[in-house]
Amino acid sequence: MTPNLEVTPITEELAQHYHRVLELLGEDPTREGLLKTPMRVAKAMQVLTRGYDEDAHAVLLGALFKEDYNHMVIVKDIDFFSLCEHHMLPFYGKVHVAYIPNGYITGLSKIARVVDIFSHRLQVQERMTMQIRQCIDETLHPLGVMVVVEAKHMCMQMRGVEKQNSITTTSEFSGAFNQAKTRQEFMNLISH
Repeated sequence: MTPNLEVTPITEELAQHYHRVLELLGEDPTREGLLKTPMRVAKAMQVLTRGYDEDAHAVLLGALFKEDYNHMVIVKDIDFFSLCEHHMLPFYGKVHVAYIPNGYITGLSKIARVVDIFSHRLQVQERMTMQIRQCIDETLHPLGVMVVVEAKHMCMQMRGVEKQNSITTTSEFSGAFNQAKTRQEFMNLISH
């Protein structure tokens, strides 16, 4: 559930800019249907970019547990929504994460929270994939991490090339996942 954002000076300033954007597009921001649109968009943008205010490392450390489990832990089909930094249009899809613990595990929901934090920023899919992997690597120090992101990009669907069914897949891996056999095991386990 999205928190009801309080109106801050930043929210007010964003709303003023969106009011002007509507004018520049040829709209009348004073007509009934658009009266509250600048504030709605300002609040929406603050929600969609809230990842800048969150620390993904702290999230993982907040649920760190000593455990002698040293096999693959997979959290797959994590839904995400993000905004591409090039057009500020949505891209969305699924993230699949695996790590092999090295004495410590983290709460499973914390992996999904890490995905949320990095996806709630202006992004490119490639960087987001890398940031998720790096955060888990640097915080948990596991034997290996692998991240696969599958996404549809509205900037490819609504404008430009206008290809509605294309899916972009990116991957990042480290440690034990440098071995093709381990990567293939992960890919087999996440295949739909």
